[in-house]
Amino acid sequence: MQYRTLGGIDFAPSALGFGAMRLPVIAAETDATTPPRIDEDTATAMLRRAVEAGVNYVDTAYVYHGGESEPWLGRALRSVAADLCGPAEQGLAELRRRVKVATKLPVWMVEGRDDPERLLSEQLERLQLDSIDFYLLHGLGASSLAKLREHDVFAWAERALADGRIGHLGFSFHDEYPVFEELVDASDLWEFCQIQYNYMDEDYQAGTRGLEYAAARGLGVIAMEPVRGGQLARRPPEAVAALWAAADEDRAAAHRAPRTPVDWALQWVWNRPEVSFLLSGMSTMAQLEENLESADHARPDAFDDDELETCRRVRDAYLKFSPIPCTDCHYCLPCPSGVNIPKVLDIYNEAEIYGGGPAAARFAYGWLREAERADVCTQCGACEELCPQKIAIVDWLEKVQQYLAVGK
Repeated sequence: MQYRTLGGIDFAPSALGFGAMRLPVIAAETDATTPPRIDEDTATAMLRRAVEAGVNYVDTAYVYHGGESEPWLGRALRSVAADLCGPAEQGLAELRRRVKVATKLPVWMVEGRDDPERLLSEQLERLQLDSIDFYLLHGLGASSLAKLREHDVFAWAERALADGRIGHLGFSFHDEYPVFEELVDASDLWEFCQIQYNYMDEDYQAGTRGLEYAAARGLGVIAMEPVRGGQLARRPPEAVAALWAAADEDRAAAHRAPRTPVDWALQWVWNRPEVSFLLSGMSTMAQLEENLESADHARPDAFDDDELETCRRVRDAYLKFSPIPCTDCHYCLPCPSGVNIPKVLDIYNEAEIYGGGPAAARFAYGWLREAERADVCTQCGACEELCPQKIAIVDWLEKVQQYLAVGK
């Protein structure tokens, strides 16, 4: 495992962080409004393997997995501690010295000055911890600063930092670059931030400008969505596959091992020295093992000009095929009407990326329960208020419904 720096914080994070947003799950027995249960045995085994391999940062949030991610992590930390560090509180204390825990305040749930305290207390109880090493204000955007100031969140955070319940304060971000710059400059309490960053999103949201801006001001920068919600890990369309194959031929000529699409994506992020580390939300042990293998080779400034150009050409090829920038984060769920929004959008994107057209999409759509399909959308717009990518979901659902209509 390679280790990096996190701004001015006295902590050397592993190049790979363990994200607890896409844990393995047990298939849902009901519908899209009921989150599937976490497969706790597999998820805990994955965390144990990650810690054994040197991963020392695990990230969760209040809302992940329908609110079950934090309680799972509280139990999993004790299980992993008992296996690797010794029994009872002594083993947990040793694990806590080795592995840092991060979670997030759901800012959209803050409606009064007492709410941050109430939510943090609940999170500490869920995690079965006395303190949280890294605490983020979750998903900040254009309207966030006014809310933070209205409810004195910064003053509350300063008290929580002073009494030790929070070790370091940061924020995660989903909005346009000018908003990011304003947020970075809004408080001296920030020590780190978390942004969406991958070779498809250099100019999206905070992007490379945000990465450089935050790093220049001494903040650690954590990269999330390095494979864009799994999109860059899937079997690529022919145009993209041809670009990767040509790059691998060049690597073979130089006596270098070929790369998988996942390795290309991760190494592209690690190539930036301003990136403190990246978070990956892994759903299987195989994904974890692939990421661990890749992390062993993580180096800043390792790409040559030809490799950077390959990634630029791949990005351009993908952009020709993928019309909806959904990352499958599930923030839009549960839909009040029951629409399985991420799946509906994914079916459309898959058809466009791989060229299957409406016929292939209809086949996949046929596996979706009628109560979860686009035509039950009432256009209430609740999903659009929650979408980090600012997707015009209502319009897209209508378009998908027309696209998939039988006989069209």
